[in-house]
Amino acid sequence: MNSRKYTMTSLSIVLLAVTIMSVSALGQNVYAAGPGLSLSAEGSGDTVAISGTTDRNDLDVTVVITASNGNKVSIDQLSVSGGSFSTTWNVSGSADGTYTIAANQGPSSKYSLSVSVDVSGGTSESSVSISNVVGAAVEEASVEETVIATPAGGLSLTAGGVEGSTTIDVSGTTDRNGDVVLTVTAPNGNIVSIDQISPSGGSFVTTIEVGGQLWSQDGMYKISAQQGDASNYKTSAEVEIIDGHVIPEFGVIAAMILAVAIVSIIVVTAKTKLSIVPRY
Repeated sequence: MNSRKYTMTSLSIVLLAVTIMSVSALGQNVYAAGPGLSLSAEGSGDTVAISGTTDRNDLDVTVVITASNGNKVSIDQLSVSGGSFSTTWNVSGSADGTYTIAANQGPSSKYSLSVSVDVSGGTSESSVSISNVVGAAVEEASVEETVIATPAGGLSLTAGGVEGSTTIDVSGTTDRNGDVVLTVTAPNGNIVSIDQISPSGGSFVTTIEVGGQLWSQDGMYKISAQQGDASNYKTSAEVEIIDGHVIPEFGVIAAMILAVAIVSIIVVTAKTKLSIVPRY
């Protein structure tokens, strides 16, 4: 009889351990894709691969490539298959400069995006992507926090850091030229850092050092990005800092799964009249 109790109790403990490990794994990637359009351009030698996703299959996607002088280089109409579209652009005969690749699907601004790529010597190594998908994929890891803010139309911002680190990694994309101003504001409203970054190939990246008297307050620090005065070129993300170090958040979905697992084990234990402490 006691042997049965030990076996079932051990099984419950193992189930709890496996559930907790599963929660940690699930917390690493949480995807919640919604309506909208995404656009990517990957340069490799004399070819730029253009691709994207959309939740609409009823309309073709029009891709227009424009040179820096305003001349249209290419206009293509792409069919959507399985929620995605793609094409390639041969740049071997293109003049040096920055080119804008615009994708449009219908009159809504949510389905209109553009990125910029650089061409030099008939080749391009630009790699850029942009998305205004509502609830775009947000990657959460147990040791790293990543907050992605992507407003419709222009500027995107990503801010994150490894747990316990003293640096915040900041990156983003934009479909226009001009410097991006980054401002970091402490929980008490004080500005602790200001930086100005020049995008290259439609993207930018920098590292913000954390620590010192200005970073002594614990809480959420707001990282704001602005490029010009237009509202869709202003966005922000938040990163939690405690004792001068980056603190990632435990995923909400992972926490819910853990709670359900614990409740389930309690119910199973109660129904089978099991006890962690053996009875003699």
